[in-house]
Order: sequence, then structure tokens, then C-alpha cells
Amino acid sequence: MGPPRLADIARHAGVSEATVSRVLNDKPGVGPATREAVLTALDVLGYERPARLRQRSAGLVGMVVPELENPIFPMFAQAAERVLAQHGYTPVLCTQTPGGIVEDEYVEMLLERNVSGIIFVSGLHADTTANHDRYRALLQRRLPIVLVNGYVEGLPATFISPDDRAAARLAVNHLAALGHTRIGFASGPHRYVPVQRKLDGFKAAMLENGLDFHDDLVELSLFGVEGGHAAASRLLDRGVTAIVCGSDLMALGAIRAARQRNLTVPGDLSVVGYDDSPLIAFTDPPLTTVRQPIQAMALAAVRALCDEISGHAPARTEYMFEPELVVRGSTGVHRASLGEQVAPAGN
Repeated sequence: MGPPRLADIARHAGVSEATVSRVLNDKPGVGPATREAVLTALDVLGYERPARLRQRSAGLVGMVVPELENPIFPMFAQAAERVLAQHGYTPVLCTQTPGGIVEDEYVEMLLERNVSGIIFVSGLHADTTANHDRYRALLQRRLPIVLVNGYVEGLPATFISPDDRAAARLAVNHLAALGHTRIGFASGPHRYVPVQRKLDGFKAAMLENGLDFHDDLVELSLFGVEGGHAAASRLLDRGVTAIVCGSDLMALGAIRAARQRNLTVPGDLSVVGYDDSPLIAFTDPPLTTVRQPIQAMALAAVRALCDEISGHAPARTEYMFEPELVVRGSTGVHRASLGEQVAPAGN
């Protein structure tokens, strides 16, 4: 399309051609409402705004995520990016991969780009064995940061977390109500805060339901399908009839382990995941899982960061978000006797 015709824009905006000329040349003497009407007319008529009139980014915001293999991380990133854009910020997504750029290197790169703040998702703040002075150094620089899915005692920062203890409780209560008494727990390495909290919730829920808890009901492996497969194999050897998993991917691994033994899900083994990541409703069987409140957490993380960037004092606290049990087809009534029919708990 050629250069904008002043007459067309003036007619559409209901102003004079002289006013349109002043707006396009960024001259003073035009009220905000009139200026906006001219720019809107420019957009509606399909003309490109002059470079100096395009909306300027309020700044860059770094977002450091562990990896994109688990669909829950791109889901969080997408939700956060949408809210950042609404606040006028341009997100810089930094994805860690095995053998690739690590968190500290990403932080250096982001600082060189003068980011306004950084959101860390399931980073080293979730690892109890990591040195957390890296975050104290950022806080001393007065750089706004928000830490998602992890917690560091004594670190004066804003934390956004799902209630992992409640998540495990929801899963155990559901399985206990279906008649399962020997329930296993499969999750990632113990050094991670969310794993420790889920395990606490799992133990408490087992005792609250009058079920025996033994260490042999717990199998901590690697996150991911392979880790879930390995953990479930060991738990099946110990006679569990149901497994609470630390992620949806681990749950898919558990289902695979059951099928390799010619066991049916949920007939012989009930499986509960965690996250409710995209497409998980379409697995075979559709996975019963505990939904992580990603949208609410992303919104809260961005709002907290933007408030701090704007100069408001940050809330040095942890905000907890309630998870939700989503019952589908991978959990069913415990088979009390061999000949009994098993009905799935969800459709």
C-alpha cells in the first residue's frame, strides 16, 4: 500500500487534514483523544504507523525456564508472555537444555541487555542443594525478580507456587475413596522443594485415610517418561495398585510400565499425574491428574514483577495457588477380588 492519503485519514477520523499532518509528524497542539483517533484511522485503513509513532516497549523482561520437553513450561511461558505484552513489556525467553546454556549464563546475558526484571521458573531456587547467593546478588542490585515453583527460606523475594502438599492430598484422597490401600508415590529427585512438599502431603494423606505408610511405597527417580517407567516398575514389584506421580510425563511412563507387564490401566493399576499439561486429556486412557493453576500463577508472577518495576515495594512472601483434581479414565475402583469388574472413575 502506498503512502497514506491525508484526506482519507481525516475523513475516517473526523478531523482536518492539517490535524492529521500534525499527528503524523509528531507535532504538538493535538489532544490525546484526537491523536488516538488519527492513529486508529491509520490502523483501520491498513497503513503502517511511522516508526516514531509505534508503541514503544516498556522494556525487556527475562523468563528463565528449565526445558520445553515438559509441555507445562511452554504453557506457563505462553501465559506469562501474553500478560507481559498487555503491560507493554517484551519477553526474552531463555530455555535451558542438557549441556546447553545454564541459568547463571542466561542471567549474565539478560543483565547485559538491561532487562527490567527476571522471572525464574523451576530454577535453582527449587534445588535445596544449590547455592542461592546468586539470587541475593540480584536483589542487592535492586533488580526485580519473581521465583516460580520453588522456595528458599530466608530469601527476601516474591515466590509463586502451587500448593504441592494439597496436590498430593487430592490424589491420595481420590485413590483411597476408590478402595486402594497400597498406593505408591513416584516423583523426581528429593532435593527439589516441590518433590519434598508433595511427599509430605502424600505421607499425611495416607495417614489421614488410615493407610499404612512405608518407605517402600516411595520411588524417586528422574522427571520424565523414562523416570516414571523406572519408578513404576519398582513400585509394581512391591505390589502397589495405584501410583501418584510427580508429573504427567512420569504418569505416562507408569502406564507404559504397566502395559509391558500386560497389566491394564485402570483395571490392574490406577495412575494419577500432575500438571494437566496440554493434550494429556487425549492420552490412552485419558489421564486423571492434578491440575497446576498455570494461568493464575503466570498472571500473579507478571503482576508482582511489573509492580516492583513500577517502584512498588515487593511482597517478600510466597503466594500459594490451589491445584484441582481432574478425574478422567486412568483411575478406577480397586479390584477387591480377582473376578470383580472394574469401572473407570472418569469418562
